[in-house]
Formats: sequence, C-alpha cells, structure tokens
Amino acid sequence: MAQARLSLRHLLDDSRVPASVRASLADDFEQIERMLDKLEHGHLHIAVFGRVSVGKSALLNALLGKTHFRTSPLHGETRHADMAQVDSYDADALFLIDTPGINEIDGEERERLARDVAGHADLVLFVCDGDLTRTELDALGDLHRAQRPLLLVLNTADRYAADELQELTEVLAHRTQGLIPAGHLVVAAANPAERIYLDVDAQGNERETRRRPAPDIGALRERIWTIMEGEGQTLAALNAGIAAGELADQVGRRIVAVKQDVAEKVVRGYCVTKGLLVAANPVPVADLFAAVAVDVAMIIHLARLYELPMTRAEAGSLLRTIAAQMALLMGTVWGVNLLSSALKTGSLGLSTLLTASAQGAVAYYSSYVVGQAANRYLSQGCSWGDEGPKRLVQDILDHLDRDSILAEARDEIAARLRTR
Repeated sequence: MAQARLSLRHLLDDSRVPASVRASLADDFEQIERMLDKLEHGHLHIAVFGRVSVGKSALLNALLGKTHFRTSPLHGETRHADMAQVDSYDADALFLIDTPGINEIDGEERERLARDVAGHADLVLFVCDGDLTRTELDALGDLHRAQRPLLLVLNTADRYAADELQELTEVLAHRTQGLIPAGHLVVAAANPAERIYLDVDAQGNERETRRRPAPDIGALRERIWTIMEGEGQTLAALNAGIAAGELADQVGRRIVAVKQDVAEKVVRGYCVTKGLLVAANPVPVADLFAAVAVDVAMIIHLARLYELPMTRAEAGSLLRTIAAQMALLMGTVWGVNLLSSALKTGSLGLSTLLTASAQGAVAYYSSYVVGQAANRYLSQGCSWGDEGPKRLVQDILDHLDRDSILAEARDEIAARLRTR
C-alpha cells in the first residue's frame, strides 16, 4: 500500500512532465489525485456496471439498506455516476458507485463515463438479468483486459424456477469462462416482483394481498464482504498501480509526441541551412563537406532533445549508417546531387539561380530523410526496431511525398538566394 501511494505521489509531482502535457491530461491527473486520497484514507470503491434497466441502482439500494440511488421503470434512469457510503461496513470506508447503462440510445458519453468509473473501481459488480448479449460480453472482455476485479451478478433470480435458474447459471459460467473467476458468479433479487399472499386473521378469515418480498442479496453481500475484508486494500493498491501505470504510459506517449513536433521543426531548420549552404557554395566538393557537417549537427541536436548523450563521432557513425541505406534505396537522388555539382564546375562557379536552387533542394531532401530516420531511431531509444535500418529508411521513403518536398525546398531556397 505504501509503495502504491509513493508511486502515485511521484507521478503527480514529477517536474519533468511538460506543462502542455499535464494540461492535456488534466482529467487523468485529477483521477490519480482522487485515487491517492482514497488510498490514504483507506477507502474502497465498488461500482456496478451493465446494460440499462438490469436493476443496478436497485441492487445498490438493497446493499445500502435504504433508498439512495434513483430507480425508475423508465429506460435508463441513471444519467450520471453517483456514490454512497455503506454505513454498516467496518471503519465506514466502503463506497458504492452507480453508473449509467452501457447500451443507452444516444448515450455515448454516459457509456464512456460508466467505463471510466468501473475502470477505477476496486471491485466491479457486472449486473445482468439473463443470458449475456454481445454488448455485455464485449464489455466484460474490456474490463477483464483492464485487470478489473469482477463479480457477475444475475439480478433476477426470482423470475426463474429452480431448475431454470440452475440452467441459466451454468450457461453464464460457460460463457464467461476465462473472464470471471470461479466462484464470482452470484445470483440475487434486488427488487423482486410482487407476489400474492394469503393472510388469515384471528377469526380465520382469509384475505389476499399483494406484496413485494424483501430483497434477496444475502449471497452477494457475503461474497462482497469476504472479498473486501480479505483483499480490499490489496485490490485498492493494485488498482492504483494499474491506473498510475496507464497514466505514466499516456504521459510518455504525449511527451514523445511533443518532442517529435519539436524534432520536425529542428529537422526543417537544418534542412534549410544545408540547402542554402549547398546552393550558395560554388565549390562542389566543399558543399558536400558542409552538408555532412550540417547533418551531424542536426543529429546531435535531436539526441539532446531526447536527452540521449551523443558525441560527434557517434553522430557521424549514425549518419553513415543512414546514408548507406539511402545510397542503396535512392541512388538517383545522389546522382542528381553530383550532377548539380558538376554543373557548377562547368559554369566556373557562376551557377544559375535555377541550378543552385535545384541542388539545394536535393540537399534539403536528403537531409530531411536523414533527420526523419535519426528522429525515429532516437525516439525509439536508439533502436532501429525489429527489422533494422534498411526497413526503417525504406518505410520513411515510402511515406514521403518526394516531389512535393523538393518543390517546397526549391522555392524556399530560391527565394532566400534572391534576397542575397
């Protein structure tokens, strides 16, 4: 439990999380804050989950021993998540949470809310009123994959004869095998249908009356109390750890996305620099050396962005690896680059604006491919992935619009050359 609280606090107080990322995940951080408060006070949360009108609210009222949650014969009475504290539980630390139905018409937001609440509960009561629908099985699968502790509650036991109830529970156990642990299927009748009773007074007079029997939730209450008393705090700590891990993953993905946006700007900036150097330098061999220097500087800049130490020699080695794959996969581009250098020599260093901008555009493009490959490699923790550098470079080339990038680069370089 202490370790779970420490993990949550570390995540909440981590100063390395950029403000933009923290703002974009504000709701998630608030959830973690509430979860930390719950752990520190020893509170346990049980949420009901299921289709509309299966008796979720009635079941919670029966467990509370009083009417708190709204019930109605109308379709989908519960519109928002609601919570109530169980007074009879030891230390007054158990809370019940009602959720909207998962299959409401025009209720996508309510379904999302139900899944969110159930996903952060320490125990989920998945309530049904008969054989499971595809929607219910899918929802059970989602909760199981999210590692939610589950109890399946058949909440209409009074509707069935004994043999029918036995058959139905066997069918449910079979359908949920692998999703619901053995012993976690419980039958209940939170709101039994009215029955006709024959009352006999002291004089022997008989009179028929219609009354609703008391809720039959003894087996469910006993199972819940057993789980909460034996595993409740462990479940809460496990739930907190899962939630913290999920948020940490989200934070990591958002930080990588932010860094990749910055990386794209960094790469574009170096591409322009390299294109101008190559276009403006009248010496064909010197401009190739300048191009290498720019690419090395770009790789070092990207490595710093991802907080990965990299020397100039290491950056040069990475550049050679990428360039080797580029040479195999796009030899014609390098040919254009060499041809442009030759044209410069032919004009005795007085290259035309068209030739210079064309050569600069090719340099821009080659640097852009280098930047994309280096960025992918660094963002993956200095890894080429399972298929190696050739596959990575090929994937980048396949997804780039070369003609568009060359046209944009040529126009930008030509415009800058004119200003000079």
